[in-house]
Amino acid sequence: MAPLPLIGSEELAFLNTRSNGPGWRQLAVHGSVVATGAWLWGSPGLIWPLRSLGLVLLGVGLAFAFCAMHECGHRTAFADRQLNDAVAWWAGVLSFYNADFYRRYHQWHHRYTHLSGLDPELEEAPPTTLGGYLSELSGLPWWLGKLRGHWRGLWGDFEGSPYISKEAAPSVVRSIRLQFAVYFAVALASLPAWNGFGLWFWLVPLAVGQPLLRFVLMAEHQGCPFEANGLRNTRTTLTLAPLRTLMWNMPYHAEHHLYPSLPFHALARAHERLAPHLVNLAGGYLVVHRGFLVDLGALRMPAATTP
Repeated sequence: MAPLPLIGSEELAFLNTRSNGPGWRQLAVHGSVVATGAWLWGSPGLIWPLRSLGLVLLGVGLAFAFCAMHECGHRTAFADRQLNDAVAWWAGVLSFYNADFYRRYHQWHHRYTHLSGLDPELEEAPPTTLGGYLSELSGLPWWLGKLRGHWRGLWGDFEGSPYISKEAAPSVVRSIRLQFAVYFAVALASLPAWNGFGLWFWLVPLAVGQPLLRFVLMAEHQGCPFEANGLRNTRTTLTLAPLRTLMWNMPYHAEHHLYPSLPFHALARAHERLAPHLVNLAGGYLVVHRGFLVDLGALRMPAATTP
């Protein structure tokens, strides 16, 4: 919720209008990145630079399916609720997230944005050393965290996860188990031909694309004040249109946190109204990370906040 009425009620009502068209177009663009990457990576007759480009495109497309899951998890990308949920679930499958778990986790993040001890995104403290920074960028802690989290979710162990209520837990467990049934089916389908499809066209590319996703996600809140003011605790990063498109407009992140009901395609318009009021408005991801590297100690998280 915005701390001030920065966007008028009539304009806000217009911006909040839901439509399937922009979501389908965005999904088609994202899908074309994945399909092009898969075709290049899977064409042995091509020269190695083109195949390498394909691996990167496929990896980035798969990793950034997280952004599709995030937007559809808010149920704003499409006008149809079931369509939002279906796209979110399959995007989560591709990016190794579970959409039903993440939606509840993310609601808690919006409720307690960047408040230590409350925001679930701060369960792992921000890096304050060069080694920790490079480790986070590598994606290795993310992989380990996802493996641990999914394993616990498979058995319904949500201890320490207040955002998963007792009532919601059974449906989340079913969703995670169904997701892993899909992974198991892909693995079985790869065995007869011994082609390692799941490894070479999912796990390896996802590992290649993960560092870029970590690079952009670190900019959303790290280095911002640990306080409840949405104009200060979240960063908007101005970036190139191709990256902004692949991210489903997530670089307009302060706008999204101030008005989480806005569809992704309305965030650029909202930015025009909100930009003069934002405390953390960066001129690119490289600018943000150069700032991190000047003083990583400044990212240190304070003592837990009392709700």
